[in-house]
Amino acid sequence: MRIAMNSARRAFLSRSAAGLIGALLLAGCAPQSYLVLLENPGGGNGKVLVTGASGRQAGVERAGDALALNADGPRPLVVDADQVQRDFGAALAAQPPLPESFLLYFEGGERLTAESLARLPDILAAIARRPAADVSIIGHTDTMGNASANEGLGLARAEAVRKLLESEGAKPLEMNATSHGERNPLIPTPDETQEPRNRRVEVTVR
Repeated sequence: MRIAMNSARRAFLSRSAAGLIGALLLAGCAPQSYLVLLENPGGGNGKVLVTGASGRQAGVERAGDALALNADGPRPLVVDADQVQRDFGAALAAQPPLPESFLLYFEGGERLTAESLARLPDILAAIARRPAADVSIIGHTDTMGNASANEGLGLARAEAVRKLLESEGAKPLEMNATSHGERNPLIPTPDETQEPRNRRVEVTVR
């Protein structure tokens, strides 16, 4: 969910613990204070309910819906895209890129599938777009073998991807490789079950 709020003079951005993006703009020349619900890049918009000092309530739940924040309480407001861009364009342009996640799959052992190898340029580009990138690499396995061995195999897969990225010139601020072993399968299975979709590494670039 993303909201933009126009009220008085400064601009800043914030991200909640749940990963919601909020943009708050204070513009002195605005005719009135208002908020507008913006389209979420990841899909879906969420919902915002505002209660004024008088107890009046109004909400927005579709991208482009806006509320005037009047002294007597919030009221629906029609705001066109050009106005939103004028009021919030600079603040929204200053947002850091949202995290990007990639799933890479393995033939077995530490050997990536051809399709996953072809994703490496996308990961490298995501890292390059961020001046101080933080990269998390988590290795996973299916449930074949014992849990302790799979913990080690998951780490070996994560380290293999880390070394591949480094060999291709990736220079993030941080790049950490860890393992979940067989503990967090993408596809839940009984023990001792081969599942190619669980033989994976998750790469998240922030």
